[in-house]
Order: sequence, then C-alpha cells, then structure tokens
Amino acid sequence: MTGENTFSPSDQAFSANSNLHITIQEGSQNSEQLLENENNDLENDCEQLFEIEGNEPESERDDTSDQLFDIQSNDHENDGGDINEHLFEIEGNDHESSRDDRTIIDYQNGGSQEKAYPPPVVGLEFDSYDDAYNYYNCYAKELGFAIRVKSSWTKRNSKEKRGAVLCCNCEGFKTIKDANSRKKETRTGCLAMIRLRLVESNRWRVDEVKLEHNHLFDPERAQNSKSHKRMDSGAKRKMEPTVDVEVRTIKLYRTPVVDAVGYGSSNSNEGETNNHVDRSKRLKLKNGDARAIYKYFCRVQLTDPNFFYVIDLNDEGYSRNVFWIDSRSRAAYNYFGDVVSFDTTCLSNNYEIPLVAFVGVNHHGQTILLGCGLLADETLETYIWLFRAWLTCMSGRPPQTIITNQCKAMQSALAEVFPRAHHRLSSSHVMQSILENMGAIQEYEAFQMILSRTVYDSIKVDEFELAWEHMIQRFGIRDHEFIQTLYDDREQWVPVYSKDTFFAVMPNFQKGESANPFFDGYVHQQTSLEEFLDVYDVVLEKKRQEEARNDFESRELTPMLRTRCYYELQLSKFYTKDVFIKFQDEVVMMSSCFSITQVHTNGPIVTYMIKEREGEEIMRDNNRNFEVMYDKAGAEVRCMCSCFNLNGYLCRHALCILNYNGVEEIPFQYILSRWRKDFKRLYVPDLGSNNVDITNPVQWFDHLYRRAMQVVQEGMISQDHYMVSWQAFKESLNKVRLVADKRV
Repeated sequence: MTGENTFSPSDQAFSANSNLHITIQEGSQNSEQLLENENNDLENDCEQLFEIEGNEPESERDDTSDQLFDIQSNDHENDGGDINEHLFEIEGNDHESSRDDRTIIDYQNGGSQEKAYPPPVVGLEFDSYDDAYNYYNCYAKELGFAIRVKSSWTKRNSKEKRGAVLCCNCEGFKTIKDANSRKKETRTGCLAMIRLRLVESNRWRVDEVKLEHNHLFDPERAQNSKSHKRMDSGAKRKMEPTVDVEVRTIKLYRTPVVDAVGYGSSNSNEGETNNHVDRSKRLKLKNGDARAIYKYFCRVQLTDPNFFYVIDLNDEGYSRNVFWIDSRSRAAYNYFGDVVSFDTTCLSNNYEIPLVAFVGVNHHGQTILLGCGLLADETLETYIWLFRAWLTCMSGRPPQTIITNQCKAMQSALAEVFPRAHHRLSSSHVMQSILENMGAIQEYEAFQMILSRTVYDSIKVDEFELAWEHMIQRFGIRDHEFIQTLYDDREQWVPVYSKDTFFAVMPNFQKGESANPFFDGYVHQQTSLEEFLDVYDVVLEKKRQEEARNDFESRELTPMLRTRCYYELQLSKFYTKDVFIKFQDEVVMMSSCFSITQVHTNGPIVTYMIKEREGEEIMRDNNRNFEVMYDKAGAEVRCMCSCFNLNGYLCRHALCILNYNGVEEIPFQYILSRWRKDFKRLYVPDLGSNNVDITNPVQWFDHLYRRAMQVVQEGMISQDHYMVSWQAFKESLNKVRLVADKRV
C-alpha cells in the first residue's frame, strides 16, 4: 500500500478532528515494548482510566507520559458540545456530500484501503443479477483472479433467470478434446465460487460461498480476462451488496444524549422517566480490576497479534465502556456471522461485572464467542458506541439476524447501526418474562400450556391471532399492560412472523429450549472482573477443544441410522454429528405424515396438502394439515412450517413430498455448507487486499504472520499435513537465509 492513505500501527493516534485523539492498540512485534517500561508506573497510570470504588485518583499522578490507553479529549467552552459527541470517525473526505468517497480501515493489515470490496458471504442480496455479477467480478479483480458463469438456470418455458453459479476461471480441468492442445493450462480444479438464487422478494441472494483458491493469484493475467475486460468502469459503485451500503463509511461515535421515556436499562419499568442522564458515568470497578484489565490486554497482545480492543472515555478521561475481541473470534465471524445473539445476562441480572457478549453458532450448533464488552450503563448512546465498535472490527459486515432481549434503547441502537439486519427478540426470554409477570394468575399451569401452544404451534398468522385472542379472553388479561406491549411487538418474537428469517438452530426460537449464557457456570452474580479474566481463556480453550472433538467425531465416526430412508443415509455423509441428529429426527417423524393430496397446480409448481398426526392414533382432532409447494422444474420444495428457512435443514413434510415425487436424493441446494462436516475454516483474520506498503516494516510483519498462520492452521489437519507444512517452512527459511547471505 502506498500513498497518503497508508496507515500503520506505528501511527497509532489518529483523529477525527483537531481536538480528539484515540489510540487503537493492536498486537505486533512492538508489543514487547509495553513490558519494558517500569511495571509500577504503568500499573498506576492505567488505573486512572477507571473508577476504583472508594479511591479518588491522586491529583499529582502523571497521567500522560506512560498512559496505556492514549485517548485524549480537550475541552473547549465553545465547541465541547459538538466535538465531544464523537469518539472517533473513520471515513473518506467530504463524506456528507458523497457516499462514494469511502475508506475502510483494515485492522489486520494496519492500513486504510480505498474502495475495497469485502468477500462475499451467505445472505448478501442484490437488486439484480447484473449487480451480483459485477460485485463478484470487482471483488475478483481486486484480489487477482477472473470469474466466469459455471452454470445458470431459468424458469421453465421462460427466459427468466432464476439462479446461477459464478466460479473462478481456474475451475475444472481441460477436456479430453483439449488435452493435447498447445494452449497453456490455466485450469487447476479451483473450487472458489458463489451460488446465486432469485428469492421471493425478487432480489438475488448469495446462497453458498467458497472462498478458498488452490492456486496463486495472477493480477496481470486476470486483468486481461474476458470478465474484467468487459467490466463497465462506471458499474463498480453500483454493484456493492445492499447489506453493506450503510456501513462502508464507518463512524464510531458518541451520539448526543437523547433521553426519551422508556430508554435505559432492560430492567427498568416501561413507564419510568429519567429526565437526567449523568454524562460523567464511569465504569465502576473494584481495587485490582483496572490492573487486571491492563495485564490481560498486554499479555494477550504478545501472543495474539490480531487481538483488538477499544476504550470509551467520558469527558473527564475516565473509562465508560470497553470492547475487546481475539483474532480467532474475528476470523470465525467470516464463517458464522450470519446469526448473532447479543447476551446481556450479566446486565439484566445485576451481576457484579457489567459483561455483554456477542455469540454465534458454528457448524455443530455450538455457541462461539464473537466479542465481549463492559458497559457503564444501558443507554442508547452506550449501545450505539458498542455496536459500532463491534461492526468496525468486523470490517463493516453486519449479521443477517441479531437476537437480543427486550430493551428499547438497545432496539433503537440496533435500528441505527444495523438497519438491514433482521432484529428479533429471544422467544425463550419473552416467554420467561411473561410467566414471571403472570405468576399470580389463576390456573397458572393451564395458562403456561396454552401460551406455549399459541406461540410455538401456530403455523399461520391468522391461527396465532385467533389463539392469542382466545387466551387473553379466557384468562381475563386483555387489559394487562405488559401483555399488550408484548402483543404489539409480536412480529419480533413470535416464530410464525419470522418464517423467512434464518436462526441457525439458535435455541432462543425452539420450543422447550432456551439458550444458556456463553459463560454459564463460570460467571456468577458475585464474580469479580479479576476472577472473570482469570477463567476467560480457560472457557475459550474448552470451547475450542469441544469444537475440535466434535470435528473429529463427525469426521471419523459413522452415525447409527434409525430408518431405511436413503435421505438419512445421504445426509449422514455430509452433516456434522449434532446437526445430523436434528435432521434425523425429521426423517423419523416422516412416519407420522400421511394422506398426501394435490390441491393446486400452476405449471411445474404443485401444491400439496399433507396431514400429520400428533398422537399415537389417527384421529381427526389430532391431525394437522401442512401445505407444501414443489417445483418439479427446479427441484425446489417449500413447506409452510419453514423449517429450512429457520434452521437450515428440510422438515419431515418436505421430505415426504420429495419422496412422493420420486426424488431419490435431497437436492444439493438444501445441504448448507455451514452444517457440513467437511466445512473448511481457517481461524486467522480475513486477509482482505494483498496490497502491502513495502516501505513499512510493521506491515511486513503483519502480512507474513497471517500468511504463516494459514499454513499452521492447514498443517494441524493431519500428520501428513503437518509434515508437508514443516518441510515447507524449512525450505522457505533456507531460501530467505540465502538472500541474506548474498548481501554479505
């Protein structure tokens, strides 16, 4: 990377204006310098950022020379109101007048990159096929490869395109006819691709992504490829995925205090009014906590060069909020960032540590950590700061779905920071709050059963509305304010309203299931921050060992089959162990489905009605009807229960219709790569652009380190992989030493 836009970790303080500076500390080879200073001085300095209960900071203590977190705010009488509202901004010049002047800060490479195109992820949507093609073409050009259309399909008896696969032009191999051609072999069997599908909203969605290439990039050859030659130079800014439009210019800032009724803590009553917000609120920590944070951040920086943290200070220079994330979590988000749950258990239950966590789900259905924070309060401005900090760290790529508990301030912050994400409230959390508020109701057990049936068993909106009306009428709670408020928000937590929202088997929306906090069993009401940081790495290591063990069992062990259905055998070869068990239950439940009736035909699309018995005996009152649409032309099936949309695997009703139509194997588009046992992950941060400023030694280190970590990750797959990787390292080291010898 060259030019004025180059930014390196050595230039640590950058400013949004002349009066405000922030340092973002990221590990590098210079991290060891942190430990070369006098420990006592540093420990004393770092405590000034936090409020230690019972102790006032000493006025004579030097707070500038060795301050760990170099964040400064100069107060001026005339401009304090405007300047101090912003923590920091990352943006192009004159961003207010032109959304196209964008700059993304690439924390991994330590530099800013103009007009960088983020890697494709499942769930990206485009207004048209051309937009999708142009986006992937520009992304490929920037990376250094070319693309082509591998396949596409249209609607029967129509030229309307319904789907396509765009692949790297090194995909496949020469045909037998061309094997003896003198033309240079360029195909390597590369598997990099994206699969596009036209969805019901008449938009084009990315259904599958493979990012790994098996060849080196050749920018010069790619530049002359057909796909890049016919690229419209004016189209580059048109084809960016709409999911990223709002966040390509990333602002991380303090908003003005907006204190409307109802904003604030998720524990507060809805009608409470707080007419005054203490803007000097601090993160209240006990003796030793500030030192523990400092020691932990310094220690992790030495072992994890891509560890990231950011501190939010108030006007007095004290810490309000803290956010941090390790490199593995940053890399995991590239694979499992489609659904994110925001865990506020510690805040909601008044734990001693004000901990929040971003949590995802991996290919085993196991929860993974995607970042942590410590918050001074639960106001709108705090949540906006935290969400923008997290989004900035994730290169401005928001999740498809984010799940939270009930809090108006949080909901407003989400709407501002993630305007295109599906925001849903945790059904299990809402159900629990209803039962707690209705504890004094007569016939409590009957109410509990009817509530569960109304929320989870309704398969149509009208069905839910009628059942809810019957419930509130029977138990006389029509005028209950809390119940009415939840009913007004029903589209955010009742499953029947979220049939097109992917939840990745999150237990928050499953009947009879509730999500345990990520740190469940390790963090209790009286756990101190120092105690938490002591076990933090232990918890993460156990989670990683659990993932490795699940990988091994899924890869090496053959699951026990429960039926003779070929669908079960087919998916046992693809799905991870835990996801296969969930799918297996659907296969077993196919036996409860009967009486398939064709009710409507529209060309190749046939609508069926299938009955399912809920008890052991076939009785009219125990039967439920499910409508299933099947497209014979595209081998597409959709059930009104929307199991595939919600969880990512087919339901028993859809399986029965496929079997009824003689489909021997489940179509490939219904086997999501995120649930496969061979799903390939490299837990090193996304490399982004290959542009490196060759005059900047810091960027040398960062770039080489991440490249080496890719080899390390691959080398850990098996003993053979390890031997090849070790040999490659030795050969590389010898070649580098030869260069040094020639200079002597």
